Amino acid sequence: MGLILDKITPPVESPRVSRRRLLDALGDSMNCCTSTVIYGRTGTGKTMLASDFAGRSDRRVAWYKVDAPEVDRQTFLQYLVAAVRNQHPGFGRKTLALLSSSGAMPDAALLAESFVYEMTMLEAEEPLLVVVDDLHLLYDAEWIVPFFGRLLPLLPAEAHMILIGRTLPPAPLWRMRSKQTLRVIDESAMAFTLGEAEELFDSYGLPTKPAAQALAETWGRAAALDRTARAHREALNAEESRASQVAALNSGAESRAANSRLRLVKGYAEKSSVRAS
Repeated sequence: MGLILDKITPPVESPRVSRRRLLDALGDSMNCCTSTVIYGRTGTGKTMLASDFAGRSDRRVAWYKVDAPEVDRQTFLQYLVAAVRNQHPGFGRKTLALLSSSGAMPDAALLAESFVYEMTMLEAEEPLLVVVDDLHLLYDAEWIVPFFGRLLPLLPAEAHMILIGRTLPPAPLWRMRSKQTLRVIDESAMAFTLGEAEELFDSYGLPTKPAAQALAETWGRAAALDRTARAHREALNAEESRASQVAALNSGAESRAANSRLRLVKGYAEKSSVRAS
């Protein structure tokens, strides 16, 4: 099966504002847990946060953006293995062999154990961060809970997994946080604070005073707040452009008036010279 490489390539876009409190929360989770769940509705900044953290993590990053057709676990595992192979060529041979073996599809827990075993074989001095984006598209798959329920607690210390979705994963997964193996960053935590909103407005070269009203109107949702800041920037650009045009017109009018006065003076001087002769 041909894989779409864009799906296993980390995003290149960086946020205008790095949100230190959330980066610190992800760092704490990576130090003490095997995995982190980031969830919230569209536009809350989930992917951008994970991308920013991944770029600062000093780890190799395996990124996989899920699409609905990967509800088939064979396709999902092929992409997940390929994402890790981007950082560790040759990874996943045993797991892929299980997938391709004749007979019934291996159960999800066995596939998870195989995947984890191969992760333990990776170089310990090169820790790995695995990000699975839009996993909510597969929450209804019957194999999701058995697979991740087995995989997440077994991940080696040198690996950490971030699961991103619009809602919490099925209960047996997110309840793992009670065992101190998983942390959850939800939509309310990702809402911008006033200080972060002011920093965003400042990044656009805007005064920070309108940030408070924008924060209230957008409920601190990242995408909406950014659109508001950009709209303020565009309005300010338009105002500056109009002012520049008016200044240019005024300057042109003044120049034409000065030239007219100069022509009158020259004409008067020429007539005076003729009369004198």
